[in-house]
Amino acid sequence: MTGKTIVITGASAGIGAALALKLAARGDDLMLAARRTDELKQVARACGRKALPYVTDVTRRRDVERLRDEALRTFGQVDVWINNAGRGINRNVLELTDEDLDEMLAVNVKSALYGMQAIVPHFKENGTGHLINVSSALGRIPFASPRSAYSAAKAALNSLTATLRMDLQRDYPNVHVSLVLPGVVHTGFAGNALHAAPVPGAAPNIPGQSAEEVADAIVHLIDEPQAELYTNPGQAETVARYYADVAAFEQFMGR
Repeated sequence: MTGKTIVITGASAGIGAALALKLAARGDDLMLAARRTDELKQVARACGRKALPYVTDVTRRRDVERLRDEALRTFGQVDVWINNAGRGINRNVLELTDEDLDEMLAVNVKSALYGMQAIVPHFKENGTGHLINVSSALGRIPFASPRSAYSAAKAALNSLTATLRMDLQRDYPNVHVSLVLPGVVHTGFAGNALHAAPVPGAAPNIPGQSAEEVADAIVHLIDEPQAELYTNPGQAETVARYYADVAAFEQFMGR
C-alpha cells in the first residue's frame, strides 16, 4: 500500500534517512523532522518532491506540536507518525551525572511522549492511524553496559508504548501502536553518542544490520502493523534466552 502521509523524526541520518528514501520511492508523502538543518534538507532533496523538511527539536514539546500542525496544514491528515529520534551514551552507571540522565530521558523518552500526545488525538478523531516508536533491543537486554542510561531510557519507552496500546485497543482498534526494536545497527549513532570516546564493552561482538535493512523492516510494519518488531532475525530468541537465565546470559556477554 502506498500514498500514506508519514511523519518521521530523527530523519537527517541513519535509520530515519534510510526509511525516508524508501518511503518516498514508493510514493508516500513525508514530513521529515530533525534538528540539523543542512543534513535534513539534503535528505529531503534526495527523496524528491514527496518529502518536506521541518527543522524540529523534539525535546521541546511546542516544536513537536508545530511539526504536527505543519503536517496537518500541508497534507490534511497524518496516517503514520514515527518517533525515531534518539541518542546514545558511553558512560557506566556509577559515572552518570544528572545531566547525562536528563539528556537520555529528554531525547529518548520525552521526545516520543510529546509525539504520542501530539498525534494520537488526531488518530482517535479519524478512527485510524499508526504510531511507531523506534526503541532498541538494549531496552530489553542491557548487553552493552556503557549504554547504561540509554538502555534505561529505551526500557521506559517500551513501557509507555505498551501501555498506550492497551489504553487504545478496546475503543480504537484501528489505531495501531508499534514498537520497533533494532539491535546493533551500522550507522553514525555511536559516534554521535554522549561521551562518544570508545569505551570497552560499548560495541559487543553481536551481528549487526545496516540502516537500510532496518528501514525495510519498518516499511513492512507500516503495511502490516503489529505490536512489536525485532528487526534483526534471531533477536526474539536471544531475548527469550536472556529472560530464561539472566545471570548465565550476563556471564556469557562478559567473556
